Order: sequence, then structure tokens, then C-alpha cells
Amino acid sequence: MSSVRRELSLLGRGEGIVSIQSASWGVVGDVWLVTYHDDSRIAVKTSFGVPEDFFAVEAGGLSILSDTGYVQTAEVLGVTDHMLVLEAYAPRDDSRAAWEAFAHDLAELHRETVHDRFGWQRDGYLGWLPQYNRWTADGHAFFAEHRLLRYLSEPLVEQALEPADRRAVENLCDKLPEIVPEMPPVMTHGDLHPANMLGGADGRTVLIDPAVSYTWAEVDISMLWCDELRPPESEGFFTRYQELNPSPPGWTDRAPLLYLREVLSTIAHLGDPSDVICSWAISNLRRTLAPFYRS
Repeated sequence: MSSVRRELSLLGRGEGIVSIQSASWGVVGDVWLVTYHDDSRIAVKTSFGVPEDFFAVEAGGLSILSDTGYVQTAEVLGVTDHMLVLEAYAPRDDSRAAWEAFAHDLAELHRETVHDRFGWQRDGYLGWLPQYNRWTADGHAFFAEHRLLRYLSEPLVEQALEPADRRAVENLCDKLPEIVPEMPPVMTHGDLHPANMLGGADGRTVLIDPAVSYTWAEVDISMLWCDELRPPESEGFFTRYQELNPSPPGWTDRAPLLYLREVLSTIAHLGDPSDVICSWAISNLRRTLAPFYRS
């Protein structure tokens, strides 16, 4: 907690603190809820083992998404090399109405931000590992190279996967043009699982922890569709989204394949097959890739 106070002091927010409470712990860092004498609260995300631009990139992603006017993101109150300070928000509203309203927001973002290339103006991060965003004209090449194959050289992935697993990933990448129809690059949140969705005072969903880039809209959709912890009320999201911004036929079949980027990222961060989450990720990968072991 002393490190949190020290970093907040650098931002001029070190006075009047009543309490600092741990809000959650993640792979990348810790989240703290800080309360002041006037009952105001802020959320503080800290990590002392990430690149010096890590939180600046995250703050930039939040601002970029917010500036579109289509989705709401957490307000950035300050950033240092070791800390990101955000306005404190309520837990996610899991009512069907809230999920349907978010479907409207996300459909607007995807529909109104079509770009001419895949990628982004700079590389970013997914977890603590680099997310490579080199501008690419071909969406299949972009997803294969920068969202799947790039993880095969990560040390923990090399340790956890068998040669047959690696070949299956490569076989999938070769067949992407046959599996994924041509779709335009649009602005995506990039790490859109339910844990990165909070509740705003006006009832709108507030997004945190982006990994922005221009890529297929289905990348965002797959993150939500494949998350085993999403609530039943989220079904309304998919119905409403498909009404507003329909995906090409077969999107539910493609979703697990696009979700492999998240699965590989999980293995790259954890890497120990004895870890429950990593074991789940390896099993998920092998189950999803089953048709490609024979290619």
C-alpha cells in the first residue's frame, strides 16, 4: 500500500486518503479502491513489472474508444509508469436490458469505424505481452501472423505445447481464407470479456482494459461468446447485435477459432499445465483445433 500512496502523491492525489482496499488481483497487476475524506473514490491499477509505457498505452486505448462517441470507457484520472488511476465504477449491470443496450453501442462502434487496413498506429499489449499491430492489407494474414502464430515463439507456449499442437495452429492459419469470409477492419476493444465491462451511473456499460486495433468485428464478439462465465442475460446481447450489425453466416462456428488468440495468450502468460487455468486453455486449444491435426 505504501507504493500506492507514493505513486498517488506523484499525481497530487496523496492527501486525504482514508482507506486503500484491494479490489481484485489479476495476471498483470492489482486493482485498489481508494477512498478519501470527502467520500470520493478512485480505482487504481498498479504493476511494477511491466514496460514503462504499459499504462500510457492502456490510457490511450481508453481515450481512443471514448472519443468515437459510440462506447463509454472508464475516465482516466492519471497515469504513471507504474499506475493507472480511473474513476471508480459500479459492478456490471447484468440485466437483459443493459446487455441489449451495450449491443447497440458496440454495433455502432463496429459499423461506423470501418478502416482500409488491419492493425493500429502502434503496438500495444494484451496482458503484459506485446500485441503486434503492424498495418496489413490482408485480414487473414494479419490475424494469422499477429494474433495466432506470434504466440508460438513465446517461451511458455513452446514449453506447454506439443509439436502436433503447433502444426495444428499453423494448419488453421493456412486455411483461414477458407474459414473466415472477407470482412472489413473496424475498431475493436480487443480484450472484450465480461470482466472488462463495468456499470456507469447512467446505466451504460463502461469498458476497461482495451487492446485496441482495427480488425474483424467478430474478434470482439468471439471474446464474449466464448467466455464461459458470461451470465444467461447476455444472450440478449447477441440477438440485438446481430439485428443491428449482422455477421456473415456461421459466426458462432467461427467464434471458437477466433477465440484461440485469447487461449494462446493465456498459455503464454501462465504456461504451467498443472495450473488450472492453463490446463483449461490447453484443453480448449486441442478441442478447437481437432480438425486441423489431420490437415
